[in-house]
Amino acid sequence: MDLELKDKVVVVTGGDKGIGNGICNTLAAEGAIPVIIGRTEPDVIKAVEFIKEQGGHCFHALAELTDPKQCEKAINNVIDRLGRIDGLVNNAGLNDGVSLEHGSYEDFMESLRRNVAHYYWMAHLCLPELKKGKGSIVNIGSKVSVTGQGNTSGYAAGNGGRNALTREWAIELLPYGIRVNALIVAESFTPQYAKWIKGFPDPEQRLKQITEKIPLENRMTTVEEIADTVTFLLSPRSSHTTGQLLFVDGGYVHLDRAISN
Repeated sequence: MDLELKDKVVVVTGGDKGIGNGICNTLAAEGAIPVIIGRTEPDVIKAVEFIKEQGGHCFHALAELTDPKQCEKAINNVIDRLGRIDGLVNNAGLNDGVSLEHGSYEDFMESLRRNVAHYYWMAHLCLPELKKGKGSIVNIGSKVSVTGQGNTSGYAAGNGGRNALTREWAIELLPYGIRVNALIVAESFTPQYAKWIKGFPDPEQRLKQITEKIPLENRMTTVEEIADTVTFLLSPRSSHTTGQLLFVDGGYVHLDRAISN
């Protein structure tokens, strides 16, 4: 199936690692031009070079996403160099463990800056270009917004905000033909997830306990499976899908996990 993404410019925040990087690789394979927005230059350059080695096209801009001015500079750079923006993937975030009991007001507000404020700002900055070609926005979210996790109030609130903004923007942007959807991730073995699992006394046992509770095939969702769905949502082939929260999680959130035992 031709996803009609050839030469489409898609901004991906946090596109140098994990899920964001997988999305960029898949977009490039489909002929699109992913734009990696990240803050760590060596990681960003490495991701760009990999795509180019595979024969794809890619662009990048450096920005600390919690700094609105750096975000604005990055998007202006994209427009100046490439002349258009056809899609946006808001992906970057951090499960930073800001809890209710042991957190603080300052930590909570900083968590919102890390996890949802830049989703709004990047969409705002890209909107004039997206309007020109009836572009698409995909917000990457987490199951924590639905299931909770414990001891991560900031991240949970941020992801709840992502879900709410997806529905809000889908309505606000209807007159422009801009579609807005969210892809909700549950258990996917990203570098951030690997770091988290290593914090347990027996990481392998803990990982086994988790995968046993994933109904479909008792395994983690791959980055590639997430990337494929995001790429489809960005494409004109998903032309009548908007305002949706899609769970690519092997049934982890909505199916009775007791069936996996």
